[in-house]
Amino acid sequence: AGMNGTAIENFVCVIFNVSFMNCTWHVGRTATEDTQYFLYWRPSKKEDVTECQNYIKDNCGRHTGCRFQNVTIENKNAYFLVNGSRSGQNIQSYEEKILLISDYIIVEKLTPPLNVTVNCTEASHRCSIWWQPPRTSHVKKRSCFKYEIVIENK
Repeated sequence: AGMNGTAIENFVCVIFNVSFMNCTWHVGRTATEDTQYFLYWRPSKKEDVTECQNYIKDNCGRHTGCRFQNVTIENKNAYFLVNGSRSGQNIQSYEEKILLISDYIIVEKLTPPLNVTVNCTEASHRCSIWWQPPRTSHVKKRSCFKYEIVIENK
């Protein structure tokens, strides 16, 4: 239902600092300034659908994203629905079921590695570096991470 081109486009969510998530989108191509969007999501089948409580708005006051706090992500499906209206008319809905661990609609910005330790010995001209993986919302295997070390001579 709803007029063609009114559904949102380019829906993307980014997880950061382990438990925060921002979801953003572009307004539909034929959406007018009085179009308003509403995001609903369900982190898993066991949980209730909830509406966004903290919308990101554009210059026209239209909802173009949502900020979530205290998000817990596991290897499970999440369900997103963005619907809305304009001048009392329905617009096209956008619905997405996402397997959080593998789909590219969800991106996670990782924190730096933890507890970085450097031990250098002047006699052997060698340094050993240890660290722990960064905190993450859902990646549990250490082998999933690849690191790059840049050493600058100071």
